[in-house]
Order: sequence, then structure tokens, then C-alpha cells
Amino acid sequence: MTLDPEICWRAWTSRDARFVGRFVMAVTSTRIYCRPGCPARMPARRNARFYATPAAAESAGFRACLRCRPDRAPGAPTASGTAATVARALRLIDEGALADGSLETLAARLGVTSRWLRELFERHVGASPLDVARTRQAHLARKLIEETALPLEDVAAAAGYGSARRLRAAMAQTFDRAPSALRRGPVLERDGAIELRLAARAPFDAAPLLAFFAARAVPGVEEVRDGAYRRAFALDGDPATLEVRPLADAVSVKLPPRAAAALPRIVSRVARMFDLDADVDAIAAWLARDARLARALRGRVVRVPGAFDAFEAGVRALLGQQVSVAAARTLAGRLAAVAGRRLSTPDGALTHVFPSPAAVAEVPLEGLGLTRARAAALRGFAAAVASGELDLGAFRDLDDAVERLRTLPGIGDWTAQYLAMRALGEPDAFPAGDLGVRQALARGDRLPSEREVRARAERWRPWRAYAVLALWTEPRRAPRHLARRLSTSPHRNGSTRSRVRKDAR
Repeated sequence: MTLDPEICWRAWTSRDARFVGRFVMAVTSTRIYCRPGCPARMPARRNARFYATPAAAESAGFRACLRCRPDRAPGAPTASGTAATVARALRLIDEGALADGSLETLAARLGVTSRWLRELFERHVGASPLDVARTRQAHLARKLIEETALPLEDVAAAAGYGSARRLRAAMAQTFDRAPSALRRGPVLERDGAIELRLAARAPFDAAPLLAFFAARAVPGVEEVRDGAYRRAFALDGDPATLEVRPLADAVSVKLPPRAAAALPRIVSRVARMFDLDADVDAIAAWLARDARLARALRGRVVRVPGAFDAFEAGVRALLGQQVSVAAARTLAGRLAAVAGRRLSTPDGALTHVFPSPAAVAEVPLEGLGLTRARAAALRGFAAAVASGELDLGAFRDLDDAVERLRTLPGIGDWTAQYLAMRALGEPDAFPAGDLGVRQALARGDRLPSEREVRARAERWRPWRAYAVLALWTEPRRAPRHLARRLSTSPHRNGSTRSRVRKDAR
């Protein structure tokens, strides 16, 4: 990605931390790169080079500064909203796609050639996909060395190096340090658990996210307690639990020691859940060009709450069709109790792991209080995922995801868009027919049509998902006359609606 050196230099000399994540500066005399706001002595202008990402700087032969830790900053936003294919590739790399397969395999999952994928990365990230994977691998290993007491062999396995010897070589090449020199200071380990700190792009306000998760927590599987999100999940087939506790500018993730090998996948999921990499100021500035959204965003930090597991989010979306949040939560809890795997020892309110696609496809769903049509839709979705017919991580783009999801019985545009927004991390997902969005955009007692909403939202792209969340979560009370009208408005299947708001909110 091309950066204007003079603009970057002016931003750098201001030491303004708001530019963190937008670029890094490398110094040719020291061969070290830093992030904006680094307290190190200012270099001579002639020695400064600017790169869009840490991976681009490292592929050019520079090492990360051990003072400002540029690798600890949230992911650079250069790929977000610029190249959808690159954004999806970065998510898959975070989850270990290049550790488990080749570049050609990754490209095939994205529906492009490996050559085109390399060109996209050079254009938008400034480094090749393999360079990005190596950089993230090295910095994950560094984080584990610094923040945990894991043996080097376990760190090597978790980061994908395979052996402590390869880990030592990578640390020497990337940081010019031995692992023993990086492991200093107190570790964040309690009761034998692994605890990692994941940085969030400022400004960060986790309270709305925790409130969102709390209202939709599946009984027995999730809970929000004492300011932290906790859940049970399957770790290599066995039940485990994790805790995510928001901090001022980050989240702390606590995991059992045996989760070390699954850390890349878990870290990626948690980051997506709390939308840590979103440049919320830039997104808000773009959306605020619409006066209605400017009012909805005033004084608030809006992030899109993600989902820990895409299949679980899909089930939750299907259960939530045309019922209240509380009713959908109850149904999900019944499903988890019947088909989910039980924890050997309950951990507070956590008793079950959410059921696998195969388990949902086989359980008699009608006995849970579902209609025959809803049970058939849920069973069809689970069977498609279980058989591999539907891969929730291999969509080419948003349109491809929506089109393929809508081929399944019982999944319409609203459900597909909601799943893309929360489970797939699609920033431009947009359920145009959502009643809550239409109500928020109403003028007087006139409700805009879906077509009108879609036309107005063109100016919100590529951040329509954030616009939806801003409208859904805006504190307001509907006018009484409009609420009366909406309470009996016909739904698209011909039934009447008994409430104003739809489940997703």
C-alpha cells in the first residue's frame, strides 16, 4: 500500500497515538520499526521509512521495537473496507489457514488464484500472505513467551513452529533476541491458566458489547458475570471454558493450559467477538455524513458484536426468527441441554458445550417447542454444515455468503445478512428489511419500504453493519402511534407481528 511519507512524518512527529495501526515507521540506521507515539528518540528524517503494516516492515528487513511493541497494536485497518478478499484472507490466516495448508489452498477457499491473492496483498498490505503469516506467527510466540510461563516446546507448538529449535531461530531473526531475553517481568498466569492481553483500537468501550452478549447468552453455555464474558467451548473435542475480561484499552483472555495449541484460532475468535480491530472513529466519521446516523452515533462508541462460533450464531439466528430475545435464548438453552456435551464439573453457570452440527441434525427438535417448519430449517442447516456441503469459512464475499445461505430452507435475506454480520465479520452486511432499522428511519408515521432503506444505505457503504448496530442500540422510545401501527404490521410470510423490535437487537 502506498503511503505519503510527508504526511506520515508529520503525524509521527506529533507523537499522536491516534495513528496507531495506520502505519509504522522504520529507521534505516537501526533497522528497527516503531508505531506512532513511540517514546524513543526522534530519528533523522532521511533515515525514516514508512510501511502500512508490521509485516511489510519485517519483509523489508526491519525488526520490531522492544520499547513501543508495534506488534501489540490492533491490526492495521488498511485492508478493512479496501479489499474484501484481503480482509477474509487475513481472518483465515489468523485462524491458521497457512499453518494447516498452502497458499493455493487458501486462494481456492477465497475463490481467487494464488497469483492474484499475492498481488492483492502487495497492494493493500505491503507484504505477501506468507510474510503476514510468518509475522503473526512470530509475534504470537513472543506474546506467549512474555506473558505466560509455558515451556518453549509448548510455545513452539502453539505458534506453529513444531520445535523449540525453530522457535529460537525465528526469535533471533525477528527480534534479534533469544527467547530467554524476551521472558522477563511477571507472567499473567493464575491457577495454571493461560492469560493473554489482546489490544483494542481506541476508543474502546466494552459495556455495550457485554450488554449485548448478556441479553443473548445461551443458558448453560455463556454468561456475563462480574464484568466479564465467560463461555464453554469444545477444545479438541473436549469441554473447556474461557473468560474474556475487558480492560481500558484491551481484553484479557483466560484459558486452560491445554488450550495452548488452539491459541491462534481462539484469539482470532475473541478479537472478532469484541471487534477489537475496528477503527471506530474513522467508521463513525464516514457514517455521520448521514444526519440520522450522526444523531444515533453522538457520544457513543459502536462496534459490531461478533460470534465465537459461526454455526452457533446461525442456530441462534434461526431460533430468533419472529420471537423475542428472551424466547430465543430459552430455546437455545433447551437445545444445548438436550444435545450439547456436559462439562464434567460445572463452572459456575456453565454446564454444557453448544452442540455440534451433527448433534443438532440428529436431535428431535420438535420436542423443544419449535414449530415443524422451524425445526426442519434448523435440521437442514445443521446437516449442511455437518456434511461439509456448507463451509461457513469459505465464502468468496458477502454476496456469495448470502446467496449460498439463502438456498437453504427457512433462511431468508434477514437471517443470512445477520449471520454474515455477526459470525463472518462482514462490515457491510445489511438486513435491509429489518423492522427496527425501518422504524429508526421512519418520518412521522410513515415507515420507509425495504427498497427505500436499501437506497439510502448506499451512502453508508462499506460500513452498513455499523450503521445497523448504531440504530439498533440507540437509546430511544418509539412514538406511541408508530408503535401501535408496527405492532400489527404484516410480516412477509403474511403473519402479523406482535412486537416492534426484532430478535437480533
